[in-house]
Amino acid sequence: MMFGEHHVISAVGVDRDGHKHVLGIQQGATENAAAVEDLLQPLVARGVDPKAKRLFVIDGAKALRSAIGKVFGSQPPVQRCRNHKMRNVLQRLPEEQKEQVKAALRASYKLEAKEGMARLRKLADWREQETPAAANSLREGLEECFTLNRLGIPPSLPRCLSTTNLIESSQSGVRLRTRRVCRWRDADMVERWAAASFLATEKNFRRIIGWKDLWQLETILGRKLAADTVTTKKVA
Repeated sequence: MMFGEHHVISAVGVDRDGHKHVLGIQQGATENAAAVEDLLQPLVARGVDPKAKRLFVIDGAKALRSAIGKVFGSQPPVQRCRNHKMRNVLQRLPEEQKEQVKAALRASYKLEAKEGMARLRKLADWREQETPAAANSLREGLEECFTLNRLGIPPSLPRCLSTTNLIESSQSGVRLRTRRVCRWRDADMVERWAAASFLATEKNFRRIIGWKDLWQLETILGRKLAADTVTTKKVA
């Protein structure tokens, strides 16, 4: 999302009881490495332990992925948003092939990581000659599309944790509260409205689906879950 010409990125966390919390906002796009680091570093300054193992759910921005590594190290598992991956692949295919590939993606995500990735690599090889862009999109970030499968989390959780939908629902509330603003004068105005809209939206957040099983994710990660899942994405 954008406020006029201004990008804003945000971090949303989920606590051990399934409640969502807005952790921070920062002006800039997820493709801007400095902006993403400026979003994540203050979380550490405010007490988020960078050594504690957390699950991060992100879109496909490379700068965002890099910033997580710089701030939180190489240990945190990262799940790539499957909805973003599917859209990226499908938009590179002719219309008559989209449903078949969509079904293959959905079926593969339900398998164990090794088998699911093997099937999608075969699908990429099959598409290589006719639609190389789609094949490359399938292969890009493939392993992180199966992070939840490798972790072995309970089946109640992937619906929320395999995509960035939980932050996109937050964005819907921000859109609703800013829809009548026709002119964004400057960055300060954007930041004030974005912060106020997120805080107002936060009051209506619901627990995530499957929240009663978050203790299993806590056990898998080997830590106490304070705000274990974090999603970051462009917002406006």
